Amino acid sequence: MIRVSGISVPLDTDLSDLTSICAKKLKISRDALKSVKLAKRSVDARKKTDVHFIISLDIEAKGEEKLLRTLRNATVYEKPVYEIPQVRSADKRPVIVGFGPAGMFAALVLAKAGARPVVLERGGDVDSRCRAVEEFQSGGRLDPECNVQFGEGGAGTFSDGKLNTGIKDRRIGWIFEQLVEFGAPDEILYTAKPHVGTDRLRETVRSLREKVISLGGEIIFNARFCGFEAEEGQLSSVSYIRSGDMIRTETDSLILATGHSARDVFELLYEKGIALSQKSFSVGVRAEHLRRDIDRAMYGDFAGHPALKAADYKLAVHLPNGRAIYTFCMCPGGYVVAASSEEGRLAVNGMSCFARDGENSNSALLVNVGPGDYGSTHPLAGMYFQRDLEEKAFRAGGSDYKAPVAVLRDFVNGRVSENFGRVKPTYRPAVSFARPEEYLPDFVCESLKLGIREMGRKIKGFDDGDTLLTGIESRSSSPVRIDRDADMQSMSLKGLYPCGEGAGYAGGIVSAAADGMKCAEAVIYKMNGGIL
Repeated sequence: MIRVSGISVPLDTDLSDLTSICAKKLKISRDALKSVKLAKRSVDARKKTDVHFIISLDIEAKGEEKLLRTLRNATVYEKPVYEIPQVRSADKRPVIVGFGPAGMFAALVLAKAGARPVVLERGGDVDSRCRAVEEFQSGGRLDPECNVQFGEGGAGTFSDGKLNTGIKDRRIGWIFEQLVEFGAPDEILYTAKPHVGTDRLRETVRSLREKVISLGGEIIFNARFCGFEAEEGQLSSVSYIRSGDMIRTETDSLILATGHSARDVFELLYEKGIALSQKSFSVGVRAEHLRRDIDRAMYGDFAGHPALKAADYKLAVHLPNGRAIYTFCMCPGGYVVAASSEEGRLAVNGMSCFARDGENSNSALLVNVGPGDYGSTHPLAGMYFQRDLEEKAFRAGGSDYKAPVAVLRDFVNGRVSENFGRVKPTYRPAVSFARPEEYLPDFVCESLKLGIREMGRKIKGFDDGDTLLTGIESRSSSPVRIDRDADMQSMSLKGLYPCGEGAGYAGGIVSAAADGMKCAEAVIYKMNGGIL
């Protein structure tokens, strides 16, 4: 098979007849083509007067060796194969804590291997979780156990479901194929910046759960992990609380995939003497613009073309003060959501549905922070630093989960906003005007002011005075790393597999899912006596 990249086609091109497109563009006889498949499609908007698609095609054809010599941007392509070995014995069932991307794909691999995994998820299933989130966003109570951070699907379920990743891993194609099987749109298999959308993710995670159960796995919701026991340096059991009762389960393999917001787990591990280390992360705000303004800035006169969805962007600026500011988790046509998981602390995130048709587009604007900012060498100092900022944001918003917001022109001029401009807030339950200086460190505010101005030079209107800044975006990644060895096990305890974003080894849905698979493979390897 040959992969041919860099083929330019107009936005109006009908991609349903790839054979004709391939024959015409590459000057190949249709009869010579055995099969043609769309491998990738991206938008080229570098020239606003000529926005078009760039596609890559996977081709099976007669005389492929000759084509490789004559075609530009042609390479031999072999689809990566991912195979799951079967376990020889499943007497001791492995336990997974957390059913976000890492936990879900660890469970799926183990279930397909015949290991009959047991999953403990502190939150509810996706349907009860949606009800809890809606109640909170409508002004009701926050459920600390079931919210935007905790529950089936993890934090990614209430995001945009972005699947773009910087890692290179043979597992990625398999992850995408599984997601499509469970209900994600087919286009994630070829879109350069794939996303599922919050609405489609709910269906997808529900279907994945049902598959794990059908293969012998067990998923226990509303089960909060609360401890473990060991014998001679080897894990022997885990404990969890459900409906007020503490339950103990024997196991010698625990994949800990609790996400970046399970702070009680970090504290438990510290008390148990598990090796932890400080980790850098980032803090800042959510910036909202009108979607039509961003679309116009990115696509010019092509904005609104039916072949184009809402425009996205990715920006980074290195500043004279030594800091960096960058955009993260950009949500075209999306919403700023209440992401708190602890009482008396406030956090926000971004989400969008598959259609990405909301009035605003938003993105996190983040400034890097690290151990030098934490004021302590304690392994959990970054977590406490994070908590302190969220408490300040909670107070700045009025101590009732209103998010503190500022209009950019007022922030730059050191004023408390009194009125919104053209951009209206999407955060629920409500917002309250406050200066970002009330909850963010001075160096972060200084970096935001400098960085937004520089970003305005890259995207016209990004620094528009009506831009709305909503705080606090503080859960970009884990502030703690749970140290592990090359065998994926904790440096302190055999049988404990720190996993995913919360353990400090991933940075998004795809990388977390891949890390979950790696941990599952390590468990299978152990269950099979060191043989795969």
